[in-house]
Amino acid sequence: MSNIIECLKERGLVDAITSEELIKLVEKPIKVYCGFDPTADSLHIGNLVGIIILKWFQKFGHTPVVILGGATGRIGDPSGKSVERPLLDASTITYNVTRIRRHFEAVLDFFHSKARPIVLNNDEWFSSIQLIDFLRDVGKHFRLGNMLSKESVKSRLNSEEGISFTEFTYQLLQSYDFYHLHTEHGVSLQIGGSDQWGNITEGVDLVRKLKSGPVYGLTFPLLTRSDGKKFGKSESGAIWLAADRCSPYEFYQYFVRIPDADVSKMMRVLTFMDLEEIREYEVSMQGSNYIPNTAQKRLAEELTRLIHGEEGLAKALKVTEGAAPGTDAALDAETLREIAKDMPSIELPSSEVLGQKFVDVSVKIGLLSSKGEAVRLIENSGAYFNNQKISDVNFRLPEDSLIGGEFLLFGSGKKKKMLVKVVKKSP
Repeated sequence: MSNIIECLKERGLVDAITSEELIKLVEKPIKVYCGFDPTADSLHIGNLVGIIILKWFQKFGHTPVVILGGATGRIGDPSGKSVERPLLDASTITYNVTRIRRHFEAVLDFFHSKARPIVLNNDEWFSSIQLIDFLRDVGKHFRLGNMLSKESVKSRLNSEEGISFTEFTYQLLQSYDFYHLHTEHGVSLQIGGSDQWGNITEGVDLVRKLKSGPVYGLTFPLLTRSDGKKFGKSESGAIWLAADRCSPYEFYQYFVRIPDADVSKMMRVLTFMDLEEIREYEVSMQGSNYIPNTAQKRLAEELTRLIHGEEGLAKALKVTEGAAPGTDAALDAETLREIAKDMPSIELPSSEVLGQKFVDVSVKIGLLSSKGEAVRLIENSGAYFNNQKISDVNFRLPEDSLIGGEFLLFGSGKKKKMLVKVVKKSP
C-alpha cells in the first residue's frame, strides 16, 4: 500500500479529513504535525495514538513534527473536559516538556535519512508576540458565532462549571500554531483526536484567510474500549508512558488483562503489526484450541517493547514470571517490589517472622484463617514459601531466607500469594 491515508483508514485510525484532496497530497512527502500539551510530566496511553500515527507518516516518507505546548499548556484545552484544568506554573511546564520528549524518542526515528522528526515548543513564538498585535492581526479573523458553535465550547457553556475566557481563547492559539508552522516550516497537515476537529478546522480557516496556501486536517478516533469507556485508564488512574509513573510490569499487565473484545482493535491502532497477523489472531481466538490470553500477551509484548525497549520488556516478563501462581522462578528484591504493587502485602518486624513456624506466620499475615487450615494446606502440598513448596508442618522460616534483605513471599495454592516486607523494628 502506497498511500498513508488508505493505510490509516484500514487500521481504523481515521475519523475525518477536511478535504479529499489530502489523499492526493500525501502521494509526495509532506510535513505533518500533532500537538501535545505538557499538562503532566508523562503522556499516557490515550496520547500514544497521535505518536503512532506520526510514526506511520514517517514510515511512508513524511516528516513528523511534534509540538510541545509550552504556551498552550499554560492555557488549557477545554476539548473533552467537563471542568477547567488547574493552571500550571512556568517551571512545572518546562519540566514537563523536558520529560515528555522522551516518549517521541522511543517511537519516532530520529536518525531517519529523509524524514527526521522536528520537535518544537510553541512558547518559542508565542513568547515574542504582543497581545495587542495578536488580537489585531489574528483575533480579527475569528467570529464568535463559529467559536461558540464548537462542541468543546458548547458543552462547557451548558455545564455548571462553564468556561473561562482563558480556555475560550485556546482555539485561537492552536490555530495560530498551524499558521506559524505552515509559513515557517512548510507544514501542510495537522492531526489530532476527534475532539480536536473544531480546533483543527479553525486553524485550516485561519491559514486560508491569511492567504498562506491550502492546509489540511485529519482526526483519529479517541481510544475507547468496547464498552464505550475511555481506554488507558485503570483503577489507579491513567496508564502512563513514563516508567517511573507506570512500571514496565504494570504497563505489560494492563494489556495482558484487557478483554478479548478489545485486543484486535488495540493491535490495529497501537502497534505496527501486519494486518494479516492481526487477522490470524482474530480467527484463532474463535477456535476451540485457542489458549486464553495468547493475543493479549502478544499485544502486551509489542507495546511494552515499543515504549520501554527490550530491557523494559525483559524486566516486565521477569516480574510476571515471578508473580505467576505456583512458579519456581528465581526471585529478587526488584521483582518483589513490582509484585508488591499488584498483590496483598504486609509489613512486619523480623522478630514476628524469622525463626517462626510457617503455620503461625501464615495466619498472622492473613494468608490463612487458622492454624488447622495451614496444616492441611501443607499436608495437601499447597503451601509455598519463596516459591518453594513446604512439606513439613513444623517448618520454621530460616534467618537467611530474606530476599534482597527485606522480602518473604507466601503462597496458598496456585492462586493466592502474600508478600511480607520484614523490618527490624515494629512498625
